[in-house]
Amino acid sequence: MADHQDETRAAYDGIVELYASMFDNRMETEPFARAMIGTFAELVRGTGNPRAADVGCGPGHLTAMLHELGLDAFGLDLSPAMVEHARRAHPEVRFDEARMEALPVEDGALGGVLAHYSMIHTPPGELPALLAEQVRVLAPGGLLLVSFFGTDGPEPVRFDHKVTPAYSWPVDRFAELLAGAGLVTVARLLHDPASARGFLDTHLLARLPERR
Repeated sequence: MADHQDETRAAYDGIVELYASMFDNRMETEPFARAMIGTFAELVRGTGNPRAADVGCGPGHLTAMLHELGLDAFGLDLSPAMVEHARRAHPEVRFDEARMEALPVEDGALGGVLAHYSMIHTPPGELPALLAEQVRVLAPGGLLLVSFFGTDGPEPVRFDHKVTPAYSWPVDRFAELLAGAGLVTVARLLHDPASARGFLDTHLLARLPERR
């Protein structure tokens, strides 16, 4: 897992200011994603555990949004340069460097995890381990909102993302991975092609069942 992680970290370290300038205010023009994040925040608050992690937080704009929506949110990112930028831009929120497959969070601690296009660079064979790690840190009843590029084909598709290679996923296949990790998908939203390639912006909201 180290090789692609190292490549991803170096790629994002090298474009921090450009990336931040493109995405810091983008949610103002993304009504569907904004609605899903708002729904996620409301449901996390409803669990009684408002602690939430934004994994792969980048410049921190969505972590700050979760904070404004009433969550005890903190951001984690592989790129130290992104973390440094996020700390400067949003000093009221905590940000730390971390790998998604080894989160510095205790078992069952969180009411929610947001993974907004942060798993797209993970090779398909390694994705189950990442999802298992998100489940590890969720409390029973906690929620995961994961966003990614969706495709109609039967298999994940590797493509040349502007930063570093990424993968689009058949929505049902990704939902099966969530189920395999022990999560129950409670909502899905697919909308407008995210690029000229025709990938759909895809958001899956899943819950970790309560223990019986």
